[in-house]
Amino acid sequence: MINLILSILFSSSLYVFFKYFEKYEVNTLHAIIVNYIVAGTCGFLLYDGEVNFSTIPEQSWFIGAIALGIMFIFIFNLMALTSQKNGLSVASVSGKMSVVIPILFAVFVYKEQLGLLKIVGIIIALLAVYFTSVKEKSNTVPFDKKTLIYPIALFIGSGIIDTFIKYMETNYIATNEVPYFSAVVFSFAGIVGFITLLIKRDFNLKLKSVIGGILLGVPNYFSIVYLLKALQNENLNSSTVFTINNVAIVMLSTILGIVIFKERLIKKNWLGIILAIISILLVAST
Repeated sequence: MINLILSILFSSSLYVFFKYFEKYEVNTLHAIIVNYIVAGTCGFLLYDGEVNFSTIPEQSWFIGAIALGIMFIFIFNLMALTSQKNGLSVASVSGKMSVVIPILFAVFVYKEQLGLLKIVGIIIALLAVYFTSVKEKSNTVPFDKKTLIYPIALFIGSGIIDTFIKYMETNYIATNEVPYFSAVVFSFAGIVGFITLLIKRDFNLKLKSVIGGILLGVPNYFSIVYLLKALQNENLNSSTVFTINNVAIVMLSTILGIVIFKERLIKKNWLGIILAIISILLVAST
């Protein structure tokens, strides 16, 4: 359980950094690319075994690592687009409610059992994510049916990433290879991001973006590493891990927003936090 808790803490800290990026006008895309390079470097430095770059393509998980790296960049851009077209709360709900996809995958493919209390807990978790993320009505982002494609794509894409991480962990990644695999994934994400900058000819990299990327990269690396380790825990099935992870991140991020940035919550947000606590207790206890 300690690995899951650490993953939640590191993942939640990322939202704090993103909030500071907005405050200090850090170029988010530049910082994200630097972050991936830093995260990849952390993985190679912390790997206990010998790092031989020439043998990486021979690893059984190599193609999967490339695919995940590409998906990381794609989903990040899709998240930004959804926030711009549909609003931040819609992006948050779409991303976190995608937890149902890896859960269904685990049930149908790996035959994981869901008891009645766990099913109730997962349903409450989805409600918790919605109520925690919802904001007061605003006319700043007009509704357009055509833009529904963005949150739908974000929902599917985020769910595919979590599902693919579970698939790779189950079939290809040994316990001692978690740092190595994570390093390769982040490195490819950084490479894809750098190629994106070359295509856009966006070379105006500022020092504050580099600093922001460095600060973001370390917790980002550990958030994935500890999530993978949590998934390898024989006492926790993946439906429990993904449910607790997603709901707790939304809940903790909301609390951090109140404490650090003095964000104001409406009654539905408080209801969401209460439901989140109930859902975690139900899922974790079954």
